[in-house]
Amino acid sequence: MTTMLERSSFAKPNSAPPSQPNDRLDEDNIHIALVDDDDDFREVVGAELGDYGFAVTDFQDGPFLLDYFGAGNSADVIILDWNLPTLPGIDLLAQLRRQGVKIPVIILTALSGTAYEMAALDRGALDFIDKSRGIPVLAKRARLIAEAAKLPPDMPTEEVIEYGPLKLRPRLSRAYWQDVDVGLTVTEFNIVRRLIEHAGDHVSYRAIYDCVHHCGFIAGSGEDGYRTNVRSSVKRIRNKFRAIDAGFVEIENFPAFGYCWKPAASVPS
Repeated sequence: MTTMLERSSFAKPNSAPPSQPNDRLDEDNIHIALVDDDDDFREVVGAELGDYGFAVTDFQDGPFLLDYFGAGNSADVIILDWNLPTLPGIDLLAQLRRQGVKIPVIILTALSGTAYEMAALDRGALDFIDKSRGIPVLAKRARLIAEAAKLPPDMPTEEVIEYGPLKLRPRLSRAYWQDVDVGLTVTEFNIVRRLIEHAGDHVSYRAIYDCVHHCGFIAGSGEDGYRTNVRSSVKRIRNKFRAIDAGFVEIENFPAFGYCWKPAASVPS
């Protein structure tokens, strides 16, 4: 049975007293707000993330997180479980946005089905991670997201990839089409980057999915269930580009194999 926290306490930090409003704990640390109703899981994850250099404040349920931000506190990344006592993590994400909390969100869950992943990304989560992937993967992705969010949009990056009207900024995981931010999630950005790295050649469904998960991972029903996941992701990516440019036709499908980013010379001007 889960023990309820006192409402006035907001949260139980893993290694430090509760931060005061606008207190960033340590400027060199990335501050994570973790929400999960499993006390043991929160304790383990918080401790391991602390070993990776994160400052973690954990919460048993969504209302405590909302109270925390309502009191003027902040964080760099929010990690939400899908199943929470009061409301699902993706609904909590929507409520955070309505309250003006724009902090990047990762959904961390044991629900690994394609439908859950698509729903989380569609609702605005920047990443969706199966709990079975382990803390090293979670730590890596949280750090990438937090560091990208901290950088000013006009700050020079270590690498800029340009291909026709497309500009990729890998350090920020941002993609720009005709100098307009496409608004890709981290997962979507990784797919676009993989296609651009092989522009003119078809990239298989398996290769596209492996670039955002791990080699051999299977999602969906059946041995080839991951194809549905890839098709949904590419459809969402195309729609985001078309919202900027209705004539966007750069991503081409090769039935039963994968996708190709057309070489620049083959795209109508």
